[in-house]
Amino acid sequence: MSEEETKSVNGVDGARLLSYIERYESIEEERKGLGQDLKELLEEADSNGFDKKAIKEIVKRRKKDKNTQQEEDFILDTYLNALNM
Repeated sequence: MSEEETKSVNGVDGARLLSYIERYESIEEERKGLGQDLKELLEEADSNGFDKKAIKEIVKRRKKDKNTQQEEDFILDTYLNALNM
C-alpha cells in the first residue's frame, strides 16, 4: 500500500499511520532474524560442548544487579536447604 492509497479519516492521518505500521513490520522482521541468529549461536555453543540452558541462565543473571542476584541466590539456597536438597 502506498501513501497515495491512504487518506485522513476522522482526524486519523492514514499516511502517518501506514508509516508506523511499516516501521513496526520492519522491526518485527529484524527481531525474527535476530531470534534465528541467537538460536544458531546456541546450537554452535552446544555442538562445542556447552550447555545452552546454562548459557541462557548466565545471560539472565548478568543483566541483574549484583545485590539482587545475591538475594535471590540466598533465598534459593535457603529453600533448597529446607527441603534437604
